[in-house]
Amino acid sequence: MLSRYSRLFHTVRYLKPGQIGWRLYYRLLRRRVRRQALAPLGPVERRQWVDAWSAPAWMPPALVEEGASGEREPGKWAFDFLGERGELARAEDWNHPGKSKLWLYNLHYLDDLCAQGAEDRHAQHRALVARWIDENPPLAGNGWEPYTLSLRLVNLVKWLSEKAWQGGEPIPAAWVASLACQAQALSAQREYHILANHLFANGKALTFAGAFLQGEDAERWLRQGLAILDAEIPEQFLADGGHFERSPMYHATLMWDLADLIQLAECSGLPALEGRALAWRETLARGLAWLEMMSHPDGEIGFFNDAAFGIGPALADVTGYAEQLGVVPEGEAASLITHAQSAAVVVRHAKASGYVALDWPEAGKALLDLAPVGPDYQPGHAHADTLSFELSLFGQRVLVNSGISQYGEDAERHRQRSTVAHNTVVVDDENSSEVWAGFRVARRARPGPVGIDAQAEGVTITGSHDGYRRLPGRVVHHREWGFQEGQLVVRDRLEGRFTRAEARFHCHPGVSVRLENSQYGELTLPDGRRLALAIEGGEARVESASWHPRFGEFHPNQCLVVAFTAPACSTAFRWA
Repeated sequence: MLSRYSRLFHTVRYLKPGQIGWRLYYRLLRRRVRRQALAPLGPVERRQWVDAWSAPAWMPPALVEEGASGEREPGKWAFDFLGERGELARAEDWNHPGKSKLWLYNLHYLDDLCAQGAEDRHAQHRALVARWIDENPPLAGNGWEPYTLSLRLVNLVKWLSEKAWQGGEPIPAAWVASLACQAQALSAQREYHILANHLFANGKALTFAGAFLQGEDAERWLRQGLAILDAEIPEQFLADGGHFERSPMYHATLMWDLADLIQLAECSGLPALEGRALAWRETLARGLAWLEMMSHPDGEIGFFNDAAFGIGPALADVTGYAEQLGVVPEGEAASLITHAQSAAVVVRHAKASGYVALDWPEAGKALLDLAPVGPDYQPGHAHADTLSFELSLFGQRVLVNSGISQYGEDAERHRQRSTVAHNTVVVDDENSSEVWAGFRVARRARPGPVGIDAQAEGVTITGSHDGYRRLPGRVVHHREWGFQEGQLVVRDRLEGRFTRAEARFHCHPGVSVRLENSQYGELTLPDGRRLALAIEGGEARVESASWHPRFGEFHPNQCLVVAFTAPACSTAFRWA
């Protein structure tokens, strides 16, 4: 019981007073919030834009117009979300008790309106929108929660602003009224108690709704949305371009959001948006450089904190959208990502966010996590992964963090956030940061200064964290990565007392591990290349593990586990 109260204290102590105040407001004054959400609205109508919405689509289709039998059945659709298929046959299915909350959220987003090939499903989308409005009365169910409202409002505005509606069939007045009702519901439920990417999504949605509609209420939503964005963009995007939650997945999502806002300014022609577009472009340019830095040679993101493929756009998608808008990544000096170089390795250090990327010939790349877990007041997407890293060689992923396959509050979500699931050191079977529940962190690891020593023969990166100082032995973890041509040596040193410590190296599912003994072995890559392993100060073994590159996916892999036999331990990877 005492540990539970301690954990709660160390979680709440970092919150902003406003977060606590807003949480109490929404909990204790629910009737007042409900009245505001359902407040009568003045006249609203569609605002005339200077151009129709036109933007690329990155998301694959989710709508399948068929029943379980595979035959087309009018009014009965199937949707694929998060690796799971589900049917929408009755009004109750919008809030089906057998589906996870995240799956139902995706159903209510109506993302398919703006997915790839959406223009070929216009008739189905008309029926889907009409059905959502008819079967989801105000404030009933998952579809009226603020985050789902935010994503759906943006999708509806984009869809209703496309060329398909220009000079053709009129938009039903009931749909415009529903859009206004949804915007008002969001206005009454802005997520100031959560902040971070949720509040950003609220601001974007209110801006879209206020720009699409006109009237006194629409102007209020526009002001509210822009006020949120004006405050949150400087707060959430760090000087090096990275998003402050340190999740490459959410960073990519917010890059797309910024591109959408720039596109909205161009299409709507509203002075309030056009006056902000230059700052949005500058933020997008810096963020593109950060996203490129945090992507592997395969073009996909590294797995730090909550990260998976398919939830946000890939680097190529964001870059393509930005190029359409005339935005390119900023130069090295302006992006505030510092550089160092040896004969074989180029180093980039994003100081503000805390990550280091190393590149070398033949599509080799390493991504190192020397970062805080996230903003103190909202580390909900953080993992206990401090001083973890990922490695690609010859264009192939070799060492991978475990990724995520689900949200929620069960044991598997906890395991995927744990230190055990990442390429770093576990001390006395504890997590380096106290991740708990689905999105909570109590005491968290604080990284020490980063050292970068670039010499002609190679580069050495050093870092540390104090996440284990809360344990009786008050351990501090020091890690050094030594990169030379054809070699990476990871040296770990534990300062303090401990009973058991292990360095873990999770291999990509295409990589196999074979040990000759506890000090020597080799890794075999998918193309047959081999890496020699050498251990000092520890004893190696191989465990079965799992990799989760997408929601709903499980891929068995191998994990090289090196148990410390001394306070210092090194693991060397050598390749031709």
